[in-house]
Formats: sequence, structure tokens, C-alpha cells
Amino acid sequence: MSDGTAVAPAHDRVISLGCRLNIAESERIRMLVADEDDLVIINSCAVTMEAVRQTRQAIRRARRAKPGARLLVTGCAAEVERDQLSAMPEVDGIVANAQKLDARAWNVPERGEPTPSKHTRAFIAVQNGCDHACTFCVIPQGRGQSVSLAISSVLREVERHLHHGASEVVLTGVDVTSWGHDLLRAPKLGELVSSIFDAFPELQRLRMSSLDGVEIDPVLFELFASEKRMMPHLHLSLQHGADLILKRMKRRHNRASAVELIQQLRERRPELAVGADIIAGFPTEGAEHHEQNRSIISELHIVHGHIFPYSPRPGTSAARMPQHDKSLIKARAGQLRADVAKARNNWLAELVGKPLHVLAESDGTGYAENFARVAVPPGTARGTILTITPTSLTQGLLT
Repeated sequence: MSDGTAVAPAHDRVISLGCRLNIAESERIRMLVADEDDLVIINSCAVTMEAVRQTRQAIRRARRAKPGARLLVTGCAAEVERDQLSAMPEVDGIVANAQKLDARAWNVPERGEPTPSKHTRAFIAVQNGCDHACTFCVIPQGRGQSVSLAISSVLREVERHLHHGASEVVLTGVDVTSWGHDLLRAPKLGELVSSIFDAFPELQRLRMSSLDGVEIDPVLFELFASEKRMMPHLHLSLQHGADLILKRMKRRHNRASAVELIQQLRERRPELAVGADIIAGFPTEGAEHHEQNRSIISELHIVHGHIFPYSPRPGTSAARMPQHDKSLIKARAGQLRADVAKARNNWLAELVGKPLHVLAESDGTGYAENFARVAVPPGTARGTILTITPTSLTQGLLT
């Protein structure tokens, strides 16, 4: 789940909003349309009303930047908000989400297997769509049913990216832990990850995107607990800390199961950093539920928190529930963000003086294995992995 804040520059040929899956797909689209100088594509997000607003804003900004270009919109908002986006004067056309990786959808010639550009981290979409019906979520409308990429196809993708210099692989999808249920033998996600490690001993770092904790299978658990190449960074699709609200969301876990999962993993791997998606102000959320939402942050020691103010999405059952006032939702989201910021700052302060293995980006910083942001020495080449012992913390950056 994402709030649509990941936005490429307006001058880019493909402008991506939202989740890591969109980022991975945008890279493939960018390669499909590499020779189309007069084409701009908005890969949109619809997870919240704010994401849709940012999609509209990105469309207008892109049109101003390239007034003569053919501007097409795809992504989840192109499905969920099709009529509204089609009516925008800046938009020349809509491409269905299910067709956006087909060159024919963009009216460009078929190309061979795309060659990935040089990136520090390779985002590989191993799964798409979702078969669940969480009451707040519009994504199944935009992505359809869950579809898994075969192990052989994933291995080819990993090989391609490693050949072109990727130092870290990130497995992503809409509901990644449901990977495999539609394949022969219905393998679990742990089997896919094990296959990657077995096939590529040279792979130094593998990171998982957001996971549903209730579907973490025993093999995947063991990899998180003991495989050093598996980054000690688990981002949970948690959504709330109160059991009643989780039930009304139609989530499949409860608070106790999430706490037990993290406790068991930390017993094996104490350095594990935990992230989570959390929704503020869900319909019928009382003050006591909000306090349980706040307390789960400290209980799980959530240091990578994505806080979403609840917004009703079209066609979802939560949109028909009694709604909170927007000002209350905003206030509760602010408290949750402050709680995460405090937990994160304390965690980062504890990392001062400890050696960290950092993957350098191109902006003078990099990510440690636990996804802490760290300053790297000037001139460090992107993709370099180096050991840094930070001596201070400045505005959230270890230096």
C-alpha cells in the first residue's frame, strides 16, 4: 500500500506514482517506449483520495512541461477513476492497467527482451493483483485477481538485473505473500526466495517489499531469521493495532499474531528493523482503538512507518460505514506519524557508533541493510557496498 508520494520528475517520459510495483512496471514501460520522444505516460495510483489528487496534479504538470506530447494514463487510477481522468483536457487516452506492459498498448513497435538500465536496486514484480476483499481497499478494482510470475521467469529477471550491475534485488507485488497459489503445486513464497539464493550465490542483498504477516511461510520465516543476504527489514501490511478494527477491515490477522511474529523473528535476528502500513481514522474507530493503534508502534518498535489517513474509496464496503470527520482523521494520523518519528529517531540514535553495510545511491547517501539512511563519502560510486560507522545523527541521516 502506498500514498502515491513516489513521483518521477515532470520532464520524465514515464511518471510513476505510488507503490514499488508501479516503480518496477514503470521501468519496463520506459524501455518499451524508449524511442518515443513525443509520448508522456502517467502510471497512476488510486490507493487514497490523496493519491488520486497527486495523479491529477502530475497530469497537469506533465502537460505544462510537454504541451505537444501525446499524454496517456495507466495504472490503478486509470481503472478506478477512468471516467474522471478521461474527461481531463490534458489527457489524450487511457491504457488499461492489465495491458500496460504490452508494447501494442502504446502503439509502438514490438521490441525484444528489455535490457534494464543501471540501477542500484532492482525492483522485480513477482506477483500482481489481489484475491482478498479488505473493506478499505480499492486496489483489486485496479489490479484484478492475483497472478504469480513463475520461478523460471523470476530467475531470468534477477539474472538480467545482476548482469547489468544491480547490487540489491527487491521483490515486489500487490500481495507478495500470496505468490504461488495460482501456479502448479501452489508453491509458497519461501520457495521462490530460496530458489533465488540458490541460483545466484553472487547476489549480495535481497529485500522484500510489504508482506502480509499471516502468510509468511516457515521457509520464508527461516530465511528472515538466518540468511544474511536477506535484509533484516520486514515491512508488514499491518493496517491497525486494534482487533475490532482489523475485523471490520476484513484483515486475516489479529494484534497478537503480529506481535508473536515479530517477537519470534527478533529472538533469532535481533537487528531486524520493522516497518508497517497503518491506517488512521478508519470508520467506527473509537478513541480506545486509536490508542491501540498508537501502542502497536511501540510494542513492535516500528521504525519505518507509512501512515495513511483513511479516505473512502469508490465501491468499497468501508465507504458505506459511518465516517469520521476529516479533521479528526488528520489529527489521529498526525499523532501516529509523531509516534513513528520518535521511535525512528531513537532507533537511529542507537545505530551511532555501530558498523553498517551501506549500499550507495547517487545522491551522497545510501541504505544500510536495515534500511537506515546513511551518508557516504563524497565520490562513492552508486552501487558500491561499503562499511560505515556513523558518528552522529543529523535530521534523520546517519553521518
